[in-house]
Amino acid sequence: MSVVTAPPPGEPVEPQTTLVDGVVREASVPALVPPIRRGSLADLPYDNARQEPEAVLFSRRGPEGEWYDVTAARFAADVHAVAKGLIAHGLRPGDRLALMARTTYEWTLIDFAAWAAGLVTVPVHPTSSAFQTRWILQDSGAAACVVEDPGQARLVSAERRQLPGLAHLWVLDADAVDQLRRAGIRVADEAVTARRGLLTPETLATLVYTSGTTGRPKGCALTHANFFAEVDNAVRLLHPVFVAESSEPPATLLFLPLSHVFGRMVAVGCVRARVRVGHAPSVEGDGLLTDLAAFRPTFLLAIPYVLQKVYDTARATAERGGRAASFDRAARVARRYGQEDAPSLALRATRALYDTLVYRRIRAVLGGRVKYVICGGSPLGARLAEFYAGAGVEVFEGYGLTETTAASTVTPPQRPRTGTVGWPLPGTSVRIAEDGEVWLKGGHVFAGYWDAQRGTAVPYTDDGWFPTGDLGSLDADGYLRITGRKKDILITSAGKNVAPAPLEDWLRTHPLVAQCVVLGDNRPYVTALITLDHEGLTHWRRMRHKDHLALWELARDDELLGVLQRAVDEANRLVSRPESIRAFRVLTADFSETSGHLTPSLKLKRRAVLRDFAREIEEMYEAEGTP
Repeated sequence: MSVVTAPPPGEPVEPQTTLVDGVVREASVPALVPPIRRGSLADLPYDNARQEPEAVLFSRRGPEGEWYDVTAARFAADVHAVAKGLIAHGLRPGDRLALMARTTYEWTLIDFAAWAAGLVTVPVHPTSSAFQTRWILQDSGAAACVVEDPGQARLVSAERRQLPGLAHLWVLDADAVDQLRRAGIRVADEAVTARRGLLTPETLATLVYTSGTTGRPKGCALTHANFFAEVDNAVRLLHPVFVAESSEPPATLLFLPLSHVFGRMVAVGCVRARVRVGHAPSVEGDGLLTDLAAFRPTFLLAIPYVLQKVYDTARATAERGGRAASFDRAARVARRYGQEDAPSLALRATRALYDTLVYRRIRAVLGGRVKYVICGGSPLGARLAEFYAGAGVEVFEGYGLTETTAASTVTPPQRPRTGTVGWPLPGTSVRIAEDGEVWLKGGHVFAGYWDAQRGTAVPYTDDGWFPTGDLGSLDADGYLRITGRKKDILITSAGKNVAPAPLEDWLRTHPLVAQCVVLGDNRPYVTALITLDHEGLTHWRRMRHKDHLALWELARDDELLGVLQRAVDEANRLVSRPESIRAFRVLTADFSETSGHLTPSLKLKRRAVLRDFAREIEEMYEAEGTP
């Protein structure tokens, strides 16, 4: 199995579109690589070690904060030793091994070692509750579990009575990797070779449980072939990201959870393409900024939240220094530059001036060498995408689900179209159903949902098309635009259908807004609940000399409400009057994963918000009446 290499430079293959009654209903792009016919992901470390043993695959942070390299040969040896340890403990081909930890080298090591031992890995988000953890371990039938720290070990141990099939529990902070290495010393190397030989592209590789915005999470059964179809086409399409075009080799710092399919896909893709990877355990705090400065990646995997925070922090810093007006002019120039296919000479000159004054500092926060960002998880928004493009960072926005091994569409190189999520990933077809729902088809689409009773995946359809539950449209060139969730469509008492996503996404870009939930189902008009961003609010209070006000007082402060009203007015320009927000309420509580209002991937649990803030919603409608 050879490494993926870049295609010759040139234009990406354009989508083939199908029209029905003059409207584009389907778009597809042929695969750039043939499907894998033999082998599995377990072969990648061994192939890399054989073909280029001194290639640097990882950099690890040492106890003093220094970074040191891990070669392809060293990674393969680590994988092999841990795989033998798993076999020594009696784990059989097809057994499920759960993995609950933050984003670390050990996570990726155990993932590949489990595959080399013929196992199926089951990611568990490190902040999962006892109930969520027990449900995933029960439903998957996990025979073993690796956790990061003693706290997680206690959480799992407290549930062991209800997990009779869980035979092993290892703790990374208690030297789990060394324990497995020592246990495997007496296992013959041929045992791992034999396990790898049993795997085919169609073998189940992992069960990734959905975030569970409603009900219990479902296990998405992803095969080795699903990952190959995803990463091989993505690496070939995005060759400027994954393949060195100069003396500067590509490198990325992973900080999104590897328990989420987005981060996992990129981790596998980097091993496949031999791209140097570092791991950072969290997106929160100053530690990530320190790691970015030390590691200096050339590209990043990010969610819109991260890019918005970088922008907001830069804007707040400029305001504290009395340079807010200059920053805002630079932002307008960047957005205008990002919109243009062929910027004028005057615009290029102005952009060059602000590159020195502003944009270079934005890039410095990201480590100083970042040229590309792969962004997914939720819509980025046109304004932010245009700003980063003008600031010298090309953003490849994508759209996909756990069921599609991450991306199903992606921005084609040098062909961005803001407001869309790009073209179909090569090898993918996108269809818009009669009711506007987005359907997907391709080799990356999962085998089905896990059925615990049968111990196998149940196919989701007979024809290969997967209905996503998202609403969207295709333009004449095959670009996909996501307009909302099918189940989130609000229908006012006047019968008006309202998609909340465009309004929510716009308002979340405001530096004072953390989260926004648009309401109006079976109501006379549309309203919104808004939570405040702590960093943005702290900065605003300091600049307005309102540090003495409590949070509940700020939620009623006329000046703050005026600022938010102007943001709402701007958002309302996106929609018709019947769809516009007629009233809003500022909450003093936060929407967070801990509070139960956000999933681990920071998506809103709309039902939980409606339940927990029912009183505030009723009071808002009673107070406002019918405008």
